[in-house]
Amino acid sequence: MTSIGFIGLGNMGGPMALNLVKAGHAVRVFDLVESAMNELVEAGATRAASPGEVVEGVEVLISMLPAGQHVRKLYLGDKEDGAGGLLATLDPSVLVIDASTIAPDDARLVARHAAERGITFMDAPVSGGVGGARAGTLSFIVGGEADGYARAEPLLEVMGKNLFHAGPAGSGQVAKICNNMLLGILMSGTAEALALGVKNGLDPAVLSEVMKQSSGGNWALNVYNPWPGVMEAAPASNDYQGGFLVDLMTKDLGLAWEMALGSKSAVPMGSQARNLFVQHAAQGAGRLDFSSIQRFYRCGEADA
Repeated sequence: MTSIGFIGLGNMGGPMALNLVKAGHAVRVFDLVESAMNELVEAGATRAASPGEVVEGVEVLISMLPAGQHVRKLYLGDKEDGAGGLLATLDPSVLVIDASTIAPDDARLVARHAAERGITFMDAPVSGGVGGARAGTLSFIVGGEADGYARAEPLLEVMGKNLFHAGPAGSGQVAKICNNMLLGILMSGTAEALALGVKNGLDPAVLSEVMKQSSGGNWALNVYNPWPGVMEAAPASNDYQGGFLVDLMTKDLGLAWEMALGSKSAVPMGSQARNLFVQHAAQGAGRLDFSSIQRFYRCGEADA
């Protein structure tokens, strides 16, 4: 049994922490939303009143936060030297795993400050969605030193199915951002193709099966179909509630754009996907699942 602190219990973090509790680990949790801690406490976790209380006596600290500014604030505080954040209070023996999706430079910054204090910091963004978080089948894409990865692996295996050590600090974020850029492209393309077919008389379920069994098959179509009623378990069939929010996909596509600018990489399709999701979010869809981009292509339809 490992003593674990877990900060950030949203759509992804909550199920991840719950799987650690179910595996028999001693988990102390904190989230700014009080109700987010209730299910974990009922399952056997311990509630903390603050991030500082979470880390008292733990062997491992895991965080799952919305964006880079939250990760920097948590670990480094407001001071440039990082003296105001959690890193300044952690015992050097504590392994820190940040599962947030943030800019690679943010991950490298926190990792550098952690290393200066003798703390092992791993960036470990995830892929697999809320369903994967609940089932414990996430993919973890990890950046950091090899010995840190070896220490993290047994816990990551409780929450995930596919583990990848991408390289040094920040590498996990680079790989995750590339993956999510492709996902945004695939989802917008899938929604576009479905809308085109339906507007020309095809049944969306029939068209989905045709494309699934043909060369157009992809994860967005096969596992996370964006057309309502085609796939019962998909957010599209639940009014696009839950899942991976449009706001988060927009953030990740923005990270891809920033990374492309920094490396002078051409990302015309990624840029177009970003523009589509930004416009979709501006129309009030930010808190819907990202597969709701289907509504963007059905604008004006009575049942869209």
